[in-house]
Order: sequence, then C-alpha cells, then structure tokens
Amino acid sequence: MTDHPHRRRRPRARGTVSVAVVLALSGALFAANAQFSRADEGRRHPQDLAELTQGEIDRVGDLTTQVDDLRADVDHLTETGGDGVQVGTPSEAYLVEGGLLPVAGGGLEVRLDDAPTDQPGLEGISPDVLVVHQQDIQAVMNALWAGGAEAMTLMDQRVISTSAFRCVGNVLRLQGQVYSPPYVVQAIGDPKRLKAALAASETVQAYIEDADQVGLGWSVDSHDELLLPAFAGSTELQYAAVPPGTTVLPGLPVEPEQGTSS
Repeated sequence: MTDHPHRRRRPRARGTVSVAVVLALSGALFAANAQFSRADEGRRHPQDLAELTQGEIDRVGDLTTQVDDLRADVDHLTETGGDGVQVGTPSEAYLVEGGLLPVAGGGLEVRLDDAPTDQPGLEGISPDVLVVHQQDIQAVMNALWAGGAEAMTLMDQRVISTSAFRCVGNVLRLQGQVYSPPYVVQAIGDPKRLKAALAASETVQAYIEDADQVGLGWSVDSHDELLLPAFAGSTELQYAAVPPGTTVLPGLPVEPEQGTSS
C-alpha cells in the first residue's frame, strides 16, 4: 500500500505549527527573562544616583546635627557643674592610690649601686657594665608593681602614675632633683610576692648576674614597716597647645588654651 500524497504533507504542516509555537513560547520566555533581569539590575544598580547621593548627604547632615546637639549638652553640663550636683571629696583610697597620702606597711627595700672601679680583674670589661643604668631601675620598679606593690618610692620620693626619671651619666634626675648611687627603691606589699616578682624578671636577673661577676651593688631587704611620704610635686598636667590665631587643618577644632574648658 502506498501513502497518499496528502498524508505526507499533513505531518509536515503539524511540524511547522509546532515549531512556530515553540519559537513563540521561547520568545516570550526570553522577553520575560530580559524584563526580570532589567528589574533586578535596577535594584542592584540604582538608576537615579543623584537621588541616592542626596539621600545619604541628608542622612549625614542629620547625624551631624545630633552630634552638635549632644556636644552642646556636654559643654553646658561642664560649665554648670552638672546643675549643682556635688561630686564630693576624693576618698582616702583614691588619695592613697594617687600617692597623695603618706602610707605605712611592710614591704621591700632594694638597693642598686655602681661597681667599684679599683677592684682587680676588670681588665677588658666595658665601663657600661660597671654602672647602674636607667633600665635596671625601671626593671626593678616594674617587677615590684607586677608583684602587687601598693605604694613605692624612689630615693624617698613617692612614685605616681606620671613620675618620670632619667639617668644622665652616673646620676639620676627625678622631679628636679639629682641623685648619685646607691639608688634605693622601697615598695609596700607582700614581701614574698615582691621577691618572687623580682626573681621572675629576666632583666633583673641579668643585672644580678652582672652584680655577681663585676661587683655591682645589689641588696633586697624585707621590712615589717616602711613609711612612704606623700607625693610632693605638682599633679597638674602641662601640655603644648596651638597658639591663638594659628591656622590648623580645615575642619579640625583648635584645642582650648591651658586652664580653660570648651
């Protein structure tokens, strides 16, 4: 049996229609995807950048206004003293910690001294090894603080948080005074803990080794009661300030003069 000519053409017609339908649906799908992509890209990359920038500028301006208002409140409270709120006098514990009261108690006395230069066997040894250096004293004091010292003196002057000393040659300068060795550090605290802290310091142990070899002075004595005086210097901080009328970087505030508040 042979096929009828029309039976051969009808399947072709159905295939053509199917292809057209598929192409139409594909085109619709591509169009929808393109539309979604444009919408999504619009969300990722705003089209109106000027509007977005202006919005951020406005937000920064609002925050700046809030900061200015808060700063004004702080300045007002500073000038008025908190609307009459009395802080009260410092407690005794605060004065003790600040070194502003004399204290007494058990502790340690540490002495450091230069080595005698006339002793035999010093040939070939650097003169720097024979003297007490600033870092030696600092190592002792830092170890004592780490060991729980409650108060400390150097050369009978009370040591506070702003104390600073410097060794120049073979003398020590501290708060306008000049001292020669031996240098004496006294600390109030648990003697056992203080001694353990000295033993744990590598710098202190290095000094002790040099003391054994070249004769540097080193002694640690325990005392049942040490009397440490109050700090006798000024506790007012002094600092540099930009002279009035000096141009600073644009936008940076000029620090107020010493003794004034902003």
